Amino acid sequence: MKYESTRGNFEKVTSSEAIQLGMVPKGGLFVPERVPEFSEKEIREMEGEKYREIAHRVLRKFLTNFSGETLGKTIDSSYRENFEAEEVVPTVKLEEGVHLIELWHGPTAAFKDVPLQFMPRLLSRAIERETVVLVATSGDTGKAALEGFKDVKGTRIIVFYPKESVSRMQELQMTTTGGSNTAVVALEGDFDDCQNGVKDVFADWEFQSEFPQRFSSANSINWGRLAPQIVYWITSYLQLSAKGELEVEEEVDIVVPTGNFGDILSAYYARRMGLPVNKLVCASNENRVLADFFRTGTYDANRELKRTSSPAMDILISSNLERFLYHETGRDPERISSWYESLDKDGRFTVDGKTKERMDRVIHGEYATEDETLETISRIYEDHGYPLDPHTAVGVKCFEKYGERVERGKTALIASTANPHKFAPAVMKALSDREWEGREFEALDELKEKTGWPIHRSLRNLKEAEIRHDYTCPRDGIRDIIRKILRN
Repeated sequence: MKYESTRGNFEKVTSSEAIQLGMVPKGGLFVPERVPEFSEKEIREMEGEKYREIAHRVLRKFLTNFSGETLGKTIDSSYRENFEAEEVVPTVKLEEGVHLIELWHGPTAAFKDVPLQFMPRLLSRAIERETVVLVATSGDTGKAALEGFKDVKGTRIIVFYPKESVSRMQELQMTTTGGSNTAVVALEGDFDDCQNGVKDVFADWEFQSEFPQRFSSANSINWGRLAPQIVYWITSYLQLSAKGELEVEEEVDIVVPTGNFGDILSAYYARRMGLPVNKLVCASNENRVLADFFRTGTYDANRELKRTSSPAMDILISSNLERFLYHETGRDPERISSWYESLDKDGRFTVDGKTKERMDRVIHGEYATEDETLETISRIYEDHGYPLDPHTAVGVKCFEKYGERVERGKTALIASTANPHKFAPAVMKALSDREWEGREFEALDELKEKTGWPIHRSLRNLKEAEIRHDYTCPRDGIRDIIRKILRN
């Protein structure tokens, strides 16, 4: 399996080369030259298998220049002991026909743990020289990447997060991380500034040549981050089938709260591989750039970024959308290049009518306001005794709105992307109608007391943990801080 650039500006590379590079050095993202498929029989044969076994079946189709033994050892070490749930990603029935996929049973209480326990181990087996992993995070990716790469031989990791725009819990999880190869930087800007700054570094070969190390990414722009996420859509479908919640070959709707479009893109790839999926519902918060795009065909980032209770979705430039559009244009790099030149220059682009029609057959976009998000947390807990985190609440509300627009008859899988304790102030605000901002640890204890849910292991002793990272930099200071960190 080779990987090609979405903009047609780079030679095809192997899977290990795509993972080491992270993104196309000249701009664009790597995508597989073809999407492998499972037959209905092959999908059914996986029913009853363990997560690690299904992961091996899926990933060996994409990561073809890694040996079966290497993949098996990497998968085994990633998922055997690092997740509290035996299934890795258990499904929970919320009501008839509606199921949550709990993606947060890993080390840092967020869905990013699933790929980021796997990717660092795989990268360490592929690298030929020390690799510097640069990460832009809106909150959850940072800690998951730090935990995954911490003390991994042959790597150093630098995480950039938007100062004062992540939750206090997220910030403390990152800044208290140990490891001899980790660094965390608060950037004076928003997530898009972090993401654009990191992308600029990847495109700056002259800057990279200052260092003996190779640069790579742990964001979902890296195919090694995205591929492992395909696995959990297939395993979740098979869990429901094994429980008798689905008829044979029954189609489902998949609902994903997303900002950078990576998680829902992995569901898109699962669909293309043969998983019986009807529609993907792209759920946005008040930063509704994706919801607007799927309704109108115009991607317009010329708007104010709003800070919400679901900060991992406070994003205006959704990097992985480029991969989706590449497939939906029939792999047309010229159109992709033209659209993204317009996005860079004017902050917007509009797709052609044929592409819009193809998009409509696959994805439906919705968004939830802040008031709707908090109301959903309160109502679902009152009705079902289940505490949603704000991101998952956005997904649930958008699913409800989707059902109001179409005649629903499909079983729904909704991605539950974070443990509610990770966003305790927002959850407790919804459940108590009181403000908890600045009282994060009180909210954590109160949420445990109210729901009976134990505090996730990554948060239990966070209050007493030592702050190990205190780097800050201005918007235009990413190169200078990288020099400072790597030359220390």
